[in-house]
Amino acid sequence: MAATLPPPRLLPSGDSAVTVEFSRTIDDAANERVLALDKALAASPIEGISETIPTYRSLLVHYDPGKIGFDALGEKLLALATQPLPPTTKARRWRIPVAYGGEHGIDLEDVAKALSTTPDDIVARHAGGDYRVAMIGFTPGWSYLSGLDKSLHMSRRQSPRLFTPAGTISIGGIQAGIQCLAAPSGWHLLGRTPVRTYQLHRNPTFLTEPGDRVTFFAIDHKTFEELDRAAEAGEIIAERVDA
Repeated sequence: MAATLPPPRLLPSGDSAVTVEFSRTIDDAANERVLALDKALAASPIEGISETIPTYRSLLVHYDPGKIGFDALGEKLLALATQPLPPTTKARRWRIPVAYGGEHGIDLEDVAKALSTTPDDIVARHAGGDYRVAMIGFTPGWSYLSGLDKSLHMSRRQSPRLFTPAGTISIGGIQAGIQCLAAPSGWHLLGRTPVRTYQLHRNPTFLTEPGDRVTFFAIDHKTFEELDRAAEAGEIIAERVDA
């Protein structure tokens, strides 16, 4: 699938950054190439590059134009970006608990009505998915997930909320997400997880990384409160599945 992608484009992003764009749409094959280029640059740094930021379909590369020019950098980036993908390595896999519906998932019933089904069916479809962390962004720890069941694809809310709680598990468009911090959102809120994908004074600070796999499982609201207290104390309550 990845072999059918067109060559990446180099897009100037101001005077000290360049975007390496692999696709104009959300695409797992493009995302694999984004992450492969990011890892290649980490393994073999190019002098002058100060930071790389992977997204769904492109890699933003910040650089010092006093150390390397746009043309020279672009040539090196394209050479790396067009190399064959490395052999697939085993991804980390997380099982994440979710309290669906009620005060924790205030849109669950509306989503069920919009899709002409029941809340229990929505939970089963969402928890039955196998997701891939495509990127981290918007706020610290916000994990954008590909792999949402097509039956759950739906437009985002017409009126975004100015506040949604930390730990919100939501869907929007063709994506699913784990929102770590309280923030505005136009996505549909199905539930909440006590898992902190970002916690400043914990080691590791960030739990999920692009390329990780994620599945969800339902918990009741009492269990949510218990796990939430443990997570607040710094405990990693997401289940790491190595098998």
